[in-house]
Amino acid sequence: TKGAWDRLLPGDLAEKFDFKKRVPLKRVGENQELANLAAFLISDFAGYINGEVISIDGGEWLQGAGQMNGLEAIPNEMWDMLEQMTRAAKGS
Repeated sequence: TKGAWDRLLPGDLAEKFDFKKRVPLKRVGENQELANLAAFLISDFAGYINGEVISIDGGEWLQGAGQMNGLEAIPNEMWDMLEQMTRAAKGS
């Protein structure tokens, strides 16, 4: 969610770790693209497809990315600051 990403990547970090930059298509997917895949999979045209995993991610998986791979670039000393910001936002 937006709130989770705002806490995980506050301020300039959101731009630095823009996940769209890691997707070969350089954009996020659209709801219609997922709906088109779902419609195909439940249609007669996909009657022989079973037990398959379909990545609908603009080529991100093929490029070797993972949702959190970019976070390894965050320096160790910054993790404590991120934790404090998250706890302050949660009020704990």
